Amino acid sequence: MNIKKVIPILEWLPNYNKSLFKGDLVAGITVGIILIPQGIAYALIAGLPPIYGLYCALVPQVMYAIFGSSRQVAIGPVAMDSLIVATGVSTLALAGSDSYISIAILLALLVGTIQFIMGIFSLGFIVNFLSKPVITGFTSAVALIIGLNQFRNLLGVDFIQSDQIHLLLEDIWLQYSDFNLHTTIIGLISVTIIVFFRRINKKIPTALIVVVFGILTMKFFGELMYNVSIVKNIPSGLPNFEIPTFDLEQIRELLPIALTLVMVGYLETISIGKSLEAKQDEYRVRPNQELIALGLANMVGSLFKAYPSTSSFSRSAINQESGAKTGMAALISVVMVVITLLFLTPLFYYLPKTILAAIIIVAVFGLINVKEAVFLWKANNLDFWLMIATFLSTLIFGIEYGIIVGVGLSLIILIFRTSRPYFTELGKVPDSDFYRNKNRFKEVIIEDDVLVFRFDAQLFYANSSYFRDNLDAMAFKKGDKLKLIVLDAESINRIDSTGVEMLKERVKFYKKKNVAFYFAGVKGPVRDSLFKGGLLEIIDLNHFFMRDNDAVVYYKTGDRAHQEKYAKYIHQAYH
Repeated sequence: MNIKKVIPILEWLPNYNKSLFKGDLVAGITVGIILIPQGIAYALIAGLPPIYGLYCALVPQVMYAIFGSSRQVAIGPVAMDSLIVATGVSTLALAGSDSYISIAILLALLVGTIQFIMGIFSLGFIVNFLSKPVITGFTSAVALIIGLNQFRNLLGVDFIQSDQIHLLLEDIWLQYSDFNLHTTIIGLISVTIIVFFRRINKKIPTALIVVVFGILTMKFFGELMYNVSIVKNIPSGLPNFEIPTFDLEQIRELLPIALTLVMVGYLETISIGKSLEAKQDEYRVRPNQELIALGLANMVGSLFKAYPSTSSFSRSAINQESGAKTGMAALISVVMVVITLLFLTPLFYYLPKTILAAIIIVAVFGLINVKEAVFLWKANNLDFWLMIATFLSTLIFGIEYGIIVGVGLSLIILIFRTSRPYFTELGKVPDSDFYRNKNRFKEVIIEDDVLVFRFDAQLFYANSSYFRDNLDAMAFKKGDKLKLIVLDAESINRIDSTGVEMLKERVKFYKKKNVAFYFAGVKGPVRDSLFKGGLLEIIDLNHFFMRDNDAVVYYKTGDRAHQEKYAKYIHQAYH
């Protein structure tokens, strides 16, 4: 076993030097400055006291720096996972209560355990069933829900919190006129500042700027704005080691939301990791190792009062842009959070909650991917409607059901596409030995007595009837003139027993009609399945050809020289 693959920090730490540290130091400080106010804000989304957002930025980052295969992904609290936590846990306990906090921490342990087990057993491929259109629709819907939920803090109105957009919009419509003037002014000024400076340079710590602005405003003008809600006391000190309390009934109730967090968290991490991987050639992201790292981050983090965490799109991008080269940048961010927890939490006493809402709203609305929707509309209508269906179902039915609908639709489309793949008749290109799609190459020669049929997918139980019906339909159009069928099997990469039996039955059927049935371009593994399935009991090796033209020429001229050489080759390969 290669220990460096199991513990990726050993790949870069032994060769660490000052030049790497310079970039990591700048990136770690930059991300830490952004992470601290974001952590406080995201904890409020999750329905937890602000301090738990900072707890979430400690141990999970350390574990990922040790075990993560990406050296630039930033782990910690994120808006999407925080809202999913709030959605799931709020049905079991009152937000902010001791019971609520303990359940949120238990959820992190459960999520981490599932991720770790999936990583150990190399089950990362399961998440591939969520296609990119589903991810785009889901993340865009969740971003919109998160943003609307923050209007309560932005405007100072006690709107309901929900993951169903129609309930949110209805309540906002009924109560928006009750907005708190001072709260709204501070919030909108903060949004303007963030947007303004982000357009100048995304590296500018806009979150820190508005936090300082809000604290100073309330510190010196708080008496005039007494009705503006502030964070108040954030306890100092590091989290204690504590094993989460749980029972089996509670785990059963948390399982659906835990599986949602596993899927979403892993997808976020892999998509971010792969995008950062493409910008360098120092390392490669390993999906199953990412699951192990995320699992350990959440499991060990839960022992130190962290709720579920994953990678952040914005902080990871800033980490890379600021010059991070290794996981040392994450460890530097952890040091900044530790310093904050030990000495600086009193500074956040006067921080207005509307400032945190402004930070969240600007961050999450950037995740609403309109460009991808426009691209899919032009490129692939089916993928566009898949994205829209996921988007609308998440908005209307909630986050948990949205992800279920997305996965379900992805599987349905996968089954549809594999059960009804592309097929066509091939014709001969004039003055050549090549056969091409008659629908794309209008000049090809189509002969009345020859049908060259191409099937562009694996041939198995789900599409064998589709293959047979369309082959028969093409053969019927040829009529009594048809004397030869050539199956161009170059695009068939696998065949199961149902497919083999169907082919055997078709060969017998056309043999009775005095129509020869030849095979061209059959791959070795497919040929093995055909032979083991008993096809050679019906036809012999002379019915197999390397190319379509060889089959047609052999049928028309009886030229055996080339065919006998190929049949001999197949015989040697098979035996």
